Amino acid sequence: MKNDKKVFILIEAILAVVFLIVAAFMLFDRADDRIQKISVVLQDSDSSQWSALKYGLEMAAADYDAELFVVSTGGSLTVEEEEALLEKEIDNGANGIIVQPVAGEGTEEMLEKIGRKVPVMQVESAVTTDDETSALPVARPDHYEMGAALADELLKDFNGSLEGKTLGIVANSKDTSAFQDKEEGFMDGIAQAGGEVRWTVNDYSGQEEELALPAYPEVDIIIALDDRCLIQAGEAAANKNLYGAVVYGIGNSMEAFYYLDYGSVECLIVPDEFNVGYESVRGLIQKLQHPFRRVSVRSLSYSVVRKETLFSADNQNILFTMTQ
Repeated sequence: MKNDKKVFILIEAILAVVFLIVAAFMLFDRADDRIQKISVVLQDSDSSQWSALKYGLEMAAADYDAELFVVSTGGSLTVEEEEALLEKEIDNGANGIIVQPVAGEGTEEMLEKIGRKVPVMQVESAVTTDDETSALPVARPDHYEMGAALADELLKDFNGSLEGKTLGIVANSKDTSAFQDKEEGFMDGIAQAGGEVRWTVNDYSGQEEELALPAYPEVDIIIALDDRCLIQAGEAAANKNLYGAVVYGIGNSMEAFYYLDYGSVECLIVPDEFNVGYESVRGLIQKLQHPFRRVSVRSLSYSVVRKETLFSADNQNILFTMTQ
């Protein structure tokens, strides 16, 4: 009788464990199947430079049954402003955040604090250039390789030598890993070619109250390391305000393609923003489904586009994603 009681207790214990395991699986499946709400915060999110990225976000959200909301931001954000937006999205029920980090002190700590509440995926650039030490995953183009490709295309046009040539480099912000990687890739690429970088303009937003590009010392070549600056340089070249300087740059908007087609930009390096958007959602969904699994860093591809290749089959796909 005593043995029967022990067997009965053992069976009850096993059944209880089995019940808990089954219940855990059911809860996990339910959590896995529920519609995830994802909020996206980009700098100047209404800008056309994000058209392809937002199309990628939308396609991934449809594929993964996620509810996507892109926060409308009218311009550059401070760390405090971005934090307030992220907190508001969490309060509104966001299960995960995709964010383009702002340049500024305290951004990494702020995003890590947000990341303790909901999973966070950085997009376009990271708060640190050291991917191994960052706790936050990132989906972005390979900025170093884009800078190096820009240098390579420039050198092709100048027969491998920039001796006697002067350059000006312009970018929206110096305090991001994106800028640092692009500048490093470009400078490494022209290191043995000669030439003089006469000026580098950082934190250039092209606003009316700022100096226009023609106000800077004359150079032979202008290198624009982001879409906004490329458009500004292309417009200045179209208006013949660059004193004959040729423009090379990195861009991802229809305006950038317009100035390339117009002839005021010589060569364009175009990041694959559609896949940046798609992979950011895919990575965040993976993090939501497996909270304790590390999501790998994604550095994505780019294309080299010139006027003569603007309407090739491959570039038609890029143009398509920009117009959605």
